[in-house]
Amino acid sequence: MSPTSPNAGNGGGTSTTGNASMSTGNYGRDSDMAMEDGTLGTTAAGSATGSVKTNLGQAGSHLKQAGSHAGVAVKNAASAAGDELRLGRANVKSELAETALSGIAAAEQATAAGREQVDALMDKGRDLLESASELIRERPLASFGVAFATGWVIAKLARSGDK
Repeated sequence: MSPTSPNAGNGGGTSTTGNASMSTGNYGRDSDMAMEDGTLGTTAAGSATGSVKTNLGQAGSHLKQAGSHAGVAVKNAASAAGDELRLGRANVKSELAETALSGIAAAEQATAAGREQVDALMDKGRDLLESASELIRERPLASFGVAFATGWVIAKLARSGDK
């Protein structure tokens, strides 16, 4: 029987236009075909739904596994970064300590050099005073004249600077 032919049996005068439609009062072969098609459709839909569920479940488990791997990778990266930070901090401390020691050594050397310079200048000053003392003892009158002339020149320079 074709799907579009009128029903010849069981007193039904309705026609079916598709396998899924049911005629009222027709309990014949078309109805059985509709049930079979519906069952087949449900089975096909059920298997499609089942495969979608399976694929979604697999995708979810892969996503969960990828998230877990990403978490482990981040944890390992953070651990490595922490180790590098600790190593870097130790290197910086070491460099700062060496710099401080070098600075202290340079300051000590500068202090020693400054002391040597001060001692040398003090010795020259003492030598100059001793030689001036000897000159004054040997020639007191000439020393007095030189001192008087030097004072007079300084006074003239000071007065000319005020004007």
